[in-house]
Amino acid sequence: MAYEIPAPADTAGGAFERLVGIIDTLRVACPWDMKQTMESLRLLSIEELYELTDAILDKDYQEVKKELGDVMVHLVFYAKIATEEKQFTLVESLNAVCEKLISRHPHIYGDTQAETEEIVKSNWEQLKLKEGNRSVLSGVPKGLPALVKAYRIQDKVRGVGFDWEDKAEVWAKVEEELDEFKQEFNISEAEKIDMDKAEAEFGDLLFSLINYGRHLGINPENALERTNKKFIFRFNHLEKRAAEAGKQLKDMTLAEMDVYWNEAKKL
Repeated sequence: MAYEIPAPADTAGGAFERLVGIIDTLRVACPWDMKQTMESLRLLSIEELYELTDAILDKDYQEVKKELGDVMVHLVFYAKIATEEKQFTLVESLNAVCEKLISRHPHIYGDTQAETEEIVKSNWEQLKLKEGNRSVLSGVPKGLPALVKAYRIQDKVRGVGFDWEDKAEVWAKVEEELDEFKQEFNISEAEKIDMDKAEAEFGDLLFSLINYGRHLGINPENALERTNKKFIFRFNHLEKRAAEAGKQLKDMTLAEMDVYWNEAKKL
């Protein structure tokens, strides 16, 4: 049976309704879509989000448009499954988030004064506590990658005033943690390195560096991913040039590889 193809819409609301209608149809007509559960979609959703963030970092707006649509498909799909299971509807979910946004922005929809971003963030965290959150940090997902989680933890506690006042103090903390980490390896040959303690000190060092970057306005996840992409580009160039010269990387010296690496740095 061929279903009628819904026509494109020229408004955001119309386009959203078109997507909802397509998901409704796929759910009853497509063997793959019919089998999906929230659990089976979960990892696919994570993958779609990473693809979206890759496109954002690359500033590839055509790809952002595509990946944003893919993420929306998953969001509508979850709501469809929840409706089938009589848990909640898409309308209820959308209205709930609208109510939350209104209540969290009393400086827009009320008479609260908030002239700066910092005051807005502080008010946001205080409102969440009044809504029943037991801790400022309860909103940090447990499954976040450690680097992102560290940044979010620091940003959350900053919202309630738990933060360094001067970035010079933060850098002093970085130097302190670096010295403590170095001390774990500054031992005689007769002594054995306590790797558990060294790992703990390394974690403290990373946490303090993330904190310093935050004070400078640098997102550590974005910064590290930019470096990852840069390294991949340069290493791919190294592999390509070595292959063109008929060489295997495992047979080359570091000095030989550095020639191609430095070529890549100039590109």
